[in-house]
Amino acid sequence: MVFKRRDRRGILRSVWEMIYPRGGWIRAYEYVKHRLRRLPGTPEAIARGLAMGVFISFTPLFGLHMIFAALLALVFRGSIIAALLGTFFGNPLTYVPIAAMSLGTGYAILGVPPRRAFADNFGQKFWDAGADLWHNFLALFTPDKAQWGQLFKFWDDVFFPWLIGGILPGVVFAVIAYVLSVPLVRVYQNRRKGRLTSKLAELRNRVKPKDDPQE
Repeated sequence: MVFKRRDRRGILRSVWEMIYPRGGWIRAYEYVKHRLRRLPGTPEAIARGLAMGVFISFTPLFGLHMIFAALLALVFRGSIIAALLGTFFGNPLTYVPIAAMSLGTGYAILGVPPRRAFADNFGQKFWDAGADLWHNFLALFTPDKAQWGQLFKFWDDVFFPWLIGGILPGVVFAVIAYVLSVPLVRVYQNRRKGRLTSKLAELRNRVKPKDDPQE
């Protein structure tokens, strides 16, 4: 097959590359920046799409970020591709500060003391919720009954506060992304148009027929 990978990746390698790209995060950042510069559309549309991707990164909708970013881009008439690229704002290097800001804001809105919330076996809640999910999946094929206690606790202590608290910092960073990206995209597009115009003029001069010499 033409598009078949030469080196087939194993499961562990695929998971690791989701956490740390093959070329490193700097190369991944350069790739996203390069793609944003070459996107079609107005600077405002590209910036709106990018802002939607950044905003959705502050939600706990893991695995669905790209879908919701694309939907928001459609609603706000932004670039869908830019929105997908904007979701890269949420990555293993930024998840910790994103979670801290979103949960801290959510706990403040809900009136939960942040120290108590974070200190109460915070990481264990993810593990326990995952264990309940796995148990309920197996229960579909066995006589065991489904268990929802840890999932409800995870919803109350983590997911819902994160979902509510992620709105404010998400909006702030989305606005920052929009404000910064509009002039940058416009400058790059103008430079690119200038280079293309110069190349086109040079090409026309090369193929322009010369006047016949007078006898």
